[in-house]
Amino acid sequence: MEADLETDVVVVGAGPGGCVLSYLLARSGIETMLLERHATLDREFRGYLFQPLALECFEGMGLLEEVLELEHERVRRPEVSIYGRSYAAIDFEALSGPYDYALLMEQPALLRLLIERAADYEGFEYHDRIPVRNLLYEEGRIAGVLATNRRTGEAVRIRSRVVVGADGRYSTVRTAAGIDPGRFESKLDLLWLKLPASAVENAARGHYGDAGLLLYFGLGGGEAQAGWFIPRGSYPDLREQGIEAFRERISTVDPALSDVLPNALRGFEDCSLLRIEPGLSERWVDDGLLLLGDAAHVASPIGGQGNGLAIADAVVAHATIARALSLDASDGPIPLGALAHYETRRRPAVERVVRVQRRLERALTALVLYGPRLPARLARPLLRTALPLAPRSPQARRTAELFAYGPEPVTVDDSWFVDREAQPTSGR
Repeated sequence: MEADLETDVVVVGAGPGGCVLSYLLARSGIETMLLERHATLDREFRGYLFQPLALECFEGMGLLEEVLELEHERVRRPEVSIYGRSYAAIDFEALSGPYDYALLMEQPALLRLLIERAADYEGFEYHDRIPVRNLLYEEGRIAGVLATNRRTGEAVRIRSRVVVGADGRYSTVRTAAGIDPGRFESKLDLLWLKLPASAVENAARGHYGDAGLLLYFGLGGGEAQAGWFIPRGSYPDLREQGIEAFRERISTVDPALSDVLPNALRGFEDCSLLRIEPGLSERWVDDGLLLLGDAAHVASPIGGQGNGLAIADAVVAHATIARALSLDASDGPIPLGALAHYETRRRPAVERVVRVQRRLERALTALVLYGPRLPARLARPLLRTALPLAPRSPQARRTAELFAYGPEPVTVDDSWFVDREAQPTSGR
C-alpha cells in the first residue's frame, strides 16, 4: 500500500533548525508537516550550547520564558585552565546585546516544547518513525518526498511546495538532490563522555596539559558533558591502551576528576566518537528545495556554533518561504528564484563563521598533535589563540561577538504570524 499526502511545506528532521522553522511556519498559518526518522526525541544530541543569538530568536518567537523553564545551566564567563593557570574565555557580560549569558541544555525537552507549540496551530502535523528515502520529482522539479512509515511498513508519498532538508550532517535530502556537502579536511576527532554535575566546578570550563585537552560543561539535571580531543583516526589505539590508561590521561589534565572517573567512565561504551567533518554545501536551494543547518553547512564543534547557525537559518527561511507562498498562488513547487534570498542572506554570514572556526581549529590541531612537545611558555599563548578568550583586544572582542550573536542581526519576522484560533492560510 502507499499513502498519498499533501502539505505546503515538508520539513525533514526534528532538530533545532527543523523544529524552529516548523513552529514559525505553523504560527504563520502555513500547512507544515515535520518528519522525524526516529521513534522519539530522547537520544544523544551533540549540540548543547545556545548562544545569546538563539535567546534573541526565542524571544522573537514568544517562547523564551518557556525555554528558560526547562532544565539548563547559564554560562556567563567560562574559563580555561592552561597548565594550571586560569584564563577567562568569552565574557558574555562584557559584550553588547540584551543577553549576558548563553544556555547549556539537553535538546529533547526543547524540541518537544517547539513541537507542542507548533501543534497549537491548525495545519501542523508531526510524524515520527517516517524516514525519507528519496525526493519526489514532477517535470524535473522537486515536488515532495518519498518516505516509509515504520509503524505500518507502507510507502508514503508527500507532495509539497517546498521540501526543507533539516536532517543533519548526513542529510538524506541533500544526497537525494545530488548536492555536494563540501567537506573540509580535519585532523581531529572528539570523544564525548558524561560526568556527574557535582564534578564540574564551573558551568563551562576547559583544561589543558601535556596529556591533552578536556572541555566540559553542565547540562542541568545532574549531568555534565565532557569532550576530549584526539588526532583523527587514533581512537582504535586509544581503546587498545585500555580504559584505565584513558582515565589516567584525563586525571592528569584535571586531577579533580580522579575520584569520579571510575564510575563515570567504566569502559569505552561510555564514550561516543564525533568525527569533526565541517563542510559548506555547494548550494542550499533549488526549485522546491531548501537546506538549513548541518544539511547546508556542517558546523565544527569549535565555538559551539551549530545550534545558533541552524536557528538563524530557520528564522530567515521562515520569512523567505512565507513571502514566496504569499506571492505564488499556484499549487506547484516554489521556484528557485523565490527561495534564493535565503541563501543570498545566510551564506556570507555562515562563510564568515566557518573562516573563523577553521582558523581556530588549526591552532587547536597544532596543540593536540604537537602540544606535548612544547614547553608551557609556548603552549599557553598558542591555546589562547585557539580559544575565543575574553575580549582583551579588538580582534578577540570581534571573535567573541561573532560567536555570541553571529556576524549579522537576525530577527524573527512576526508580521506573518496569525492568531492561534485563526484558520491557516495556504498556498494551495
